[in-house]
Amino acid sequence: MRTEPTRNPKPHHPAPRAAAPRTPAPRTPAMRKPPITDAPTRAEVKAVTAEVLATGVQQLVVTPDENEMRIDRFLEARFPQLSFSHIQRIVRKGELRVNGKRADSKDRLEAGQTVRIPPLKLEQAAERPRSAKADGDTIGFLRSITLYEDDDVIVLNKPAGLAVQGGSGTTRHVDGMLDALTGKDGQKPRLVHRLDKDTAGCLVIAKSRFAAATLAKTFRSRSARKVYWALVAGVPRVRQGRISTYLAREEAYDGDQRMAVAQHGDDGAMHAVTYYAVVETAAQKLAWLSLKPVTGRTHQLRAHAAHIGHPIVGDPKYFNIQNWELPGGIQNKLHLLARRIVLPHPRGKGTIDVSAPLPPHMRQSWNLLGFEDAPYDPIVDAPDE
Repeated sequence: MRTEPTRNPKPHHPAPRAAAPRTPAPRTPAMRKPPITDAPTRAEVKAVTAEVLATGVQQLVVTPDENEMRIDRFLEARFPQLSFSHIQRIVRKGELRVNGKRADSKDRLEAGQTVRIPPLKLEQAAERPRSAKADGDTIGFLRSITLYEDDDVIVLNKPAGLAVQGGSGTTRHVDGMLDALTGKDGQKPRLVHRLDKDTAGCLVIAKSRFAAATLAKTFRSRSARKVYWALVAGVPRVRQGRISTYLAREEAYDGDQRMAVAQHGDDGAMHAVTYYAVVETAAQKLAWLSLKPVTGRTHQLRAHAAHIGHPIVGDPKYFNIQNWELPGGIQNKLHLLARRIVLPHPRGKGTIDVSAPLPPHMRQSWNLLGFEDAPYDPIVDAPDE
């Protein structure tokens, strides 16, 4: 038998005696309900954060809403005063601890964990007035590179050479430009994934908190399908294959960082899987590869291409063939394009499927080598996991 909860009966009160009509007193401003105030501005949050950070070591408890959030994004949300490079530095040096243990910036937190934040003192940056002309120019630029936009999502065609986030000496970047798109409700569009500075192509931006949270889960669950195009040195003997390694961060002699193939169990080693397919070749000297990353590790495609002996042309970090000469007419720039992104719409409105054109330096190489944009990309048949 199906039962439903019953409502509490209304208490019985005797009917009140009639009273003489009374003229309501006029409401004074002090008697009115106070207006609902807007959320604190970013500047106010930064000011509070600077004061808090200067007090010393903090022990922060991860809330249920922050469950499975990456450490770097946890810090960005809690402390907008911290720059991206600052976050990476305190994590890399081991100053930040999760339940007493060192952690990587990409590790995910669990509700109830304790995050130790080291004492930090930041100078309060002087607030500079926003320039309407500068904002207008920025908005115009962003519109010029927009491949797709609706009420929740923007997909940009990020140019090669434009950083996604700020860092040491980097003042012009996509994240900073998004300030110009802040809505009347104070919500600034958010990055939901990243591309290397020298990688061109599809970059997904969320226009609301809801879209950002939903898209973050999409990328985390590997429900987003990504296709990259690259020009590599030599021609792989196996025309279609799967690359599966562990990658770990290593620091070079010059202080720069790169990813290296590691063994399972090594400190910081994370599993990385990439599918590739040869689309076209040029005299056995160069190959156009279509790449499908299953995981999303830092520099994964660049490290994997070098690992199989076919590094990406123009890669300053991973090109490891000695005495290799760049063919005439091809620019010494990273030939890697985030060609296509396919993901479910955050509000269930079907599928977002966007492709980016070749950037100018890759278009020049394609024309020189006689490559034509493939009407069929062989990588689409590769597994999603």
